Amino acid sequence: MTIRRVGIVAKHGLVAASDHLSNLSEWLGARGVEAVFERETAALARPGTRTGKTTTREALPADVDLIVVLGGDGTLLSMAARIAKTGRDIPILGVNFGSLGFLTEIRIDELTASLESVLNGSATFDERAMLAADAERRNEHVDSRIVLNDVVFAKAALSRIIELSVWVSGEFVTRVKADGLIIASATGSTAYNLAAGGPIVHPMVDALILNPIAPHTLTNRPVVIPGNAEVEVRTHAEGPADEVFVTYDGQSGYPLKQGDVVRVRKSPRTLRIVKAPARGYFEVLREKLKWGER
Repeated sequence: MTIRRVGIVAKHGLVAASDHLSNLSEWLGARGVEAVFERETAALARPGTRTGKTTTREALPADVDLIVVLGGDGTLLSMAARIAKTGRDIPILGVNFGSLGFLTEIRIDELTASLESVLNGSATFDERAMLAADAERRNEHVDSRIVLNDVVFAKAALSRIIELSVWVSGEFVTRVKADGLIIASATGSTAYNLAAGGPIVHPMVDALILNPIAPHTLTNRPVVIPGNAEVEVRTHAEGPADEVFVTYDGQSGYPLKQGDVVRVRKSPRTLRIVKAPARGYFEVLREKLKWGER
C-alpha cells in the first residue's frame, strides 16, 4: 500500500490540536507525502502552516490514501461512515485527545511513530465489521446507512415506552416494550450497549447484539446472535406520545412512523483501523474500565 496523500481531520473546535496539526503537515511534507486538510481543521492549524489542498469532510475519503483523525471516538465514527459511503478501502488512524478511546487508541506522542509504520509498510490493522441498515416506509425503500457501532431505536424525550416488533433472519423474536433497542456490532459493544448493561464482545467475534433499553419486562435481556443474521425491526408508533427515533452511531437519525421497517445486517464493508504500536485490546479495556483498580 503506497501512501501519497494523507487526509487530516480534527474534532470540531479542537484548539488544542493547533500545533500538532502544523507539525504533522511539516512532518508529512518532509517525507514527500501531501497533507490534505478538512477545511475546518485547516482553520485550527497554527497561522502560517502550509495546509495545501483543503476539502470537506464528505469529500475527504475520496481524495486520500489514509485518514488521520485527531479528537475522539465520535470524530472517528463520523469519518468511518463517510469512508464506507465512498466504497473505498482506506485505513484510518485515530489519535485521542484526553483519555484513551476505544477506537482512537493512539496517543498524540505515538502519532509520528504510528504514521511512520504505515508509510514503511510495517503497521498492523484491525479489520472491524460494519453494519448496513435499510429503512422502508409503506414498502418503499427510503434510507440506507453503513455504521461501525450501532443502530439505536429510542423514544422522544417526553414519550412513554415504545413498542417494537423484532425478527432475526425471518424468525419472530419478541415485541419489545422499552425505552429503546440497541443493535450493536462487536465493536459497538463497548459503546452505548455497554452503558445500557449489554455484554462486551471482542471485536474479532462475528456477532451482533440485541439490547433492549430499560425494558418493561425485566426478563427481556440482551441477546448475542450470529453475525450473518439479519435483524428486522417494525415500529408501533401510533402518535406523538409514542414517537420513535432511529439513530446511527449517535451521529444522525430521524423519526419513524407507524409500520416503518428497518433491517440491519453485517455490511460487506469493513473498516481498517491502524493499531497502536504497543497496546492490545485488553489493555485498552483495562485502562478505560479501570479493571483491577481500587
